[in-house]
Amino acid sequence: MPSLDQVFALNGGALQLRSQRLNMLASNIANASTPGYKAKDLDFDRAMQQAQNGSSIENSMSDHTGFRVPLQPSLDGNTVELSVEQALFAENAIQYRTTLSFLQGQVSTMKRALKGE
Repeated sequence: MPSLDQVFALNGGALQLRSQRLNMLASNIANASTPGYKAKDLDFDRAMQQAQNGSSIENSMSDHTGFRVPLQPSLDGNTVELSVEQALFAENAIQYRTTLSFLQGQVSTMKRALKGE
């Protein structure tokens, strides 16, 4: 019988990575007019793959966080492209909510199983 850690590991790890990515994207949006600010992002797929292979979430995040290369460079050195960041933020927020729903479903299933339903 798998432990609770094993049962919740996949979606729990994904939720942590999505949350960190939301924070990065929000920071990019907040610094859209800061001269010299470099937009950061997390390669979620690669970080998740590394986490599934046994690496810690923190290592996965640090190994797969990088600076975004802008499509159109700014004269002041800022690499934030607001429309790109907003679209990525919205997409990641939806994926975060979806992951949370899966996690809630797992908890609900466990509760029903414990009640003998």
